Amino acid sequence: MVSIVQNVAIDCSDAYALARFWSEVTGCPLHPEDRPGDRETQVMLPQGPVLYFNQVPEPKTVKNRVHVCLRPETSREEEVKRLQDLGATLVADHRNLDGSGWVILADPEGNEFCVLRSESDRAGTTS
Repeated sequence: MVSIVQNVAIDCSDAYALARFWSEVTGCPLHPEDRPGDRETQVMLPQGPVLYFNQVPEPKTVKNRVHVCLRPETSREEEVKRLQDLGATLVADHRNLDGSGWVILADPEGNEFCVLRSESDRAGTTS
């Protein structure tokens, strides 16, 4: 017997607003019943677990122990710019001169996530 991952839960101060940010990040819709002011919201990913946002009273205070890693369809550099335009902030830059590496960003509530190289970025550095 095994367990199936149902969702990835993200604590936050405004569940609906943060779910809307992640909906824009992933291009996936919110749950059709979610509304502004809801204490629990979800982004419905087409494959894998749901991103579940749970409103909590305490603020984020330390580095995430679990985080999301994104592999963009476009280049990593274009995606980092797009995500910053949506409200993400740069936490750390681990890009290397050879094109490898990743970028750590934070969502509007400070939850860290990584942006990896796209498949086309990876193909361009293996030849």
